[in-house]
Amino acid sequence: MRFLLYTFLLGSHLVSKAQDTFSMLAFDSITREVGAAGASCVDLFTFPGYSNDFICELFPDTGAIASQASYLPQNQNNARYRMRLGDNAPQLVNWLQANDVQSNPTVRQYGVIRMDSLWPRTSAFTGTNCLNYKSHRVGPNYTIEGNILLGSQVLDSMEARFKRQTGDLACKLMAAMQGAKMVGADSRCAPNGSSSLFAFLKVTQPTDTFGRPSFLISLKTHNGAGIEPIDSLQALFDAAHSCTVNTTGLAKTRLYRDDKIFPNPVNSLFTIISAVPGETTRVLITDVNGTLVYSASMKGRTQVSVKNWQEGVYFVKLISDSGSMVLKILCNPTQ
Repeated sequence: MRFLLYTFLLGSHLVSKAQDTFSMLAFDSITREVGAAGASCVDLFTFPGYSNDFICELFPDTGAIASQASYLPQNQNNARYRMRLGDNAPQLVNWLQANDVQSNPTVRQYGVIRMDSLWPRTSAFTGTNCLNYKSHRVGPNYTIEGNILLGSQVLDSMEARFKRQTGDLACKLMAAMQGAKMVGADSRCAPNGSSSLFAFLKVTQPTDTFGRPSFLISLKTHNGAGIEPIDSLQALFDAAHSCTVNTTGLAKTRLYRDDKIFPNPVNSLFTIISAVPGETTRVLITDVNGTLVYSASMKGRTQVSVKNWQEGVYFVKLISDSGSMVLKILCNPTQ
């Protein structure tokens, strides 16, 4: 049976104008984590059999899809098939528009991220007949999509919070959700005094299997309960995860030992020493937004200048035949 996630009343009859509200997809090209978060003003207790996070699917080490607005399971199934077939993000979005199950893509909304070589490609689509306010945002490693919104401020706030937040992908997604915590973010929830009725956040590691992300939190509330789901999501998040930035520069997990990066924090030059000096090691450095700021190869050691970098946390990924690892470094350039 077709599931109409969003509905609204016309007179006393339920009309099949199913919609979704706001969601976000993101990819960390250093750790290769894929994540998604979202919320909606739909009482999922009235739709048994659907998980709180079903509108976004994560494909470990590959990408993610958000399928919303007049949601149909078959469109989502087709998107999953095209992702596995190898379509890049723009190709997948274009295919979904051209092959809509009901030949009416104007009422759909999609977001797609797909890895293309070392870096992600992103694309999004908002149909002209989705309910206002509707729009999307696309960045180098993220998409944000929403409809039936209070206004553009919902998407703008999510994007700004995501880009400002330090820490890992889960921390950045949680910050984005906080950006949408406003009464009536999904405009139908204004009478409830909340942004939405259900919310979720999930992140998958490269070694996870499809449908089983390493990190998943979600909840649903009843219409009329007056509960803010994003506050409840934050409580679940805080109990399971920490966003404290580690300024020692050493990652908690390594695939090989004794790599060194110093000084840390750095204000001018820092040195990287590899644990496998005989091998060529590729060095990739990104800022907290996933933007590549440095790329090189080394044997043994190399020095990197931060003279033209902005202050903040950076992620240093080292890749060799012996494995890979990610280190954090705190940059405070000398002016």
